[in-house]
Amino acid sequence: MHIFGEGVEPWEGNSIPYREDRYLDNSGLVDYLSEQWLGRGWVHIDQLLKNHIVSTVWEIYANAFEHGQTNIGVFSCGQHYPTLGELKLTVVDFGVGIPRNVRDFLNQTDLSADETIKWAFRRGTTTKHGIARGIGLDYLKQFVRVNEGKLEIFSHNGYVIIDKTQETYQSSQSFFEGTLVNITLKSDESYYSLDSLNSEPSEEPLF
Repeated sequence: MHIFGEGVEPWEGNSIPYREDRYLDNSGLVDYLSEQWLGRGWVHIDQLLKNHIVSTVWEIYANAFEHGQTNIGVFSCGQHYPTLGELKLTVVDFGVGIPRNVRDFLNQTDLSADETIKWAFRRGTTTKHGIARGIGLDYLKQFVRVNEGKLEIFSHNGYVIIDKTQETYQSSQSFFEGTLVNITLKSDESYYSLDSLNSEPSEEPLF
């Protein structure tokens, strides 16, 4: 691979290029998500919805740097699978993980992993003092459901799956050191706009 020092340039084709971020590169990430992920005609969405989704995924990167305490950065890549009709993006960091971060912030060591992740992804929550910004997955969650895609999050022994029929938070037996986000979108001929999403995300009691 080119990223590991080999002389061959990466083949882009149906791939979303592998990316390493050692710091939060705002303009670079916005370009990567807008052009390399959502801007290649594999999913048909209007510009306003595209902007909302890019902003939401950018916040996943921002939280990895601000809250995840990752020492080696954030890694991402993806792939378009024409035969399967799927577009995938994966974002990974090897920081302290969502469960530990939330438990420390709330000073509640007895919270289960699924409870901590549910809290972290609630609209407006954050573990950074003085900043009223949560990960804000509202638009992404709604789009994944309307698009019949899937959103999966693994952090320590916490696991989240969101698709057309469910939003499930679980504590599992497996363990991931850090946080991994998988986004799967359905690449079809349907056209999606912000009007097709519910503009009022529901708020559920968390604990």
